Amino acid sequence: MDKLITLDHVSKHFNVGKHQTLVAVNDVSLDIYRGETLGVVGESGCGKSTLGRTVMGIYHPTKGKIIYEGKEVNVKHTKDRFAYARKAQIIFQDPYASLNPRMTVGSIISEGMEIHNMYDKAKRQERVYELLETVGLNREHANRFPHEFSGGQRQRIGIARALAIEPEFIVCDEPISALDVSIQSQIINLLKKLQEENGFTYMFIAHDLNIVKYISDRIAVMYLGNLVELADSDEIYHHTLHPYSQALLSSVPIPDPDKEAQKQAKVLTGDVPSPINPKPGCPFANRCEHCMDICRKETPTLKEIRPHHFAACHLDLK
Repeated sequence: MDKLITLDHVSKHFNVGKHQTLVAVNDVSLDIYRGETLGVVGESGCGKSTLGRTVMGIYHPTKGKIIYEGKEVNVKHTKDRFAYARKAQIIFQDPYASLNPRMTVGSIISEGMEIHNMYDKAKRQERVYELLETVGLNREHANRFPHEFSGGQRQRIGIARALAIEPEFIVCDEPISALDVSIQSQIINLLKKLQEENGFTYMFIAHDLNIVKYISDRIAVMYLGNLVELADSDEIYHHTLHPYSQALLSSVPIPDPDKEAQKQAKVLTGDVPSPINPKPGCPFANRCEHCMDICRKETPTLKEIRPHHFAACHLDLK
């Protein structure tokens, strides 16, 4: 498959006090292939959104490289960052906070086109109308303000804004978590339809593992800023290897009440370690029932356990 983006040992740290560093993303390496959807899952605070924003260039990576179509992207360089923004866009989690309440919908959608000098004024207006219809809204909505729309409609506006400058790669940062369940499926189906028609590449960040399985070709599982497992969607659901991934998947509700009653969910014990100045060793060691001495001393590296199935664990997972 054709690699679109490569993350080469990418880390993102934040200084949170004197001699204190919060490690939000730690040494993540993976490839994102053209036209696929890479799902990213994990508990709240595991670094999913930070990873997405770092890939986007919103955050500068503390360490490592972001490589787009074989060329390293220097997001600290304004010209590089500007060019990369034409190819990579983001749909934010909160569809209200991400829209400027003082701007009309038409201005919000056309802003990117103006910044990148795309089209003349008349063509931009026509493009706004096209995008509104593409995401299931009407052209008369262009003159309204964000507060006049429902949450699902605002998220559609966010999607239209992301599509406006014709990107190739889109980070979907929990785009449905703030929406009603009845609206979530509409947004998911819209994203799938747009991908089929335009060949977009998605990084889809979410909590709901059933949604991630439905939309994703591959799934990356994160824990405390670390990538602990990576595999095809079906593979990771049927042959889960990492103890954390197993616990995460066991918590997914089963629609059948009888099967749900018989299911034995893995309950994790112990406290989540602090991401500030983390200690050596496996970040999951305190909560893992299989913890060994080596787990508290050496950080496991991501390695291929089964064909195209990677996990970071000291256990013999075969």
